Amino acid sequence: MKKIKGRMDESILVCVYYGPNGERLIQRGCKIASMLDCPLYILTIDPQPFDDMDAEKSHYITKWQQIAEMHSAEAFILKDNEKRPVSKVIAEVAREKHITQIILGQTAQSRWEQIAKGSIINSLLREVPFVDLHIISVSRYLKDQEGQYEKGVRAYLVKESDHYRVTFKHTSNVEYEGIFFKDFGTDFNNGVFKFMKDKQTLQVAVIEDIITDLTNVDMTPEYEEED
Repeated sequence: MKKIKGRMDESILVCVYYGPNGERLIQRGCKIASMLDCPLYILTIDPQPFDDMDAEKSHYITKWQQIAEMHSAEAFILKDNEKRPVSKVIAEVAREKHITQIILGQTAQSRWEQIAKGSIINSLLREVPFVDLHIISVSRYLKDQEGQYEKGVRAYLVKESDHYRVTFKHTSNVEYEGIFFKDFGTDFNNGVFKFMKDKQTLQVAVIEDIITDLTNVDMTPEYEEED
């Protein structure tokens, strides 16, 4: 049973897209909602149907749902198979949920119609003019580590005696399927492998194709606290 919020005149909507900054945006929204003691909603939008999403997108959605539940958010909203402009969808949800503050991440600018150029901002200001917009800059969170990894590619783990080997071809002896993020500046397959195990998302270290320990590691940079 959810705790009844103290203030219903304020309501926060966090808009997230796939990438390491999504969780940080949710944390920011949770912090503001906690300070205001008001309802929190989390929204992500995808032009693909949910059933067609790849492993990486599914992992992000699962993680965001877990965070939403952990912080007693009112709802995690997934608008899949959505062909309308992002600003239209955000505005629609904002009106339905009586949102007063919207949080967007600048890291999504390339996919979300280039937030930095103001297209979404201007559209939202026209659609929902009385909503406060918070645009969170990448520099507020990342510490010179953005771009540490190449774009993730689908990969698999095969068990070999006391370790696992990363392979990029599916075979009958594959134990796990996931996404491999390779370190920039290396000729070997060093990096992080992200996959689902026992309904949890894990990120494990890969050294020259080999994983010796399935202990979770954090591939996303720590964020800087505000003053």
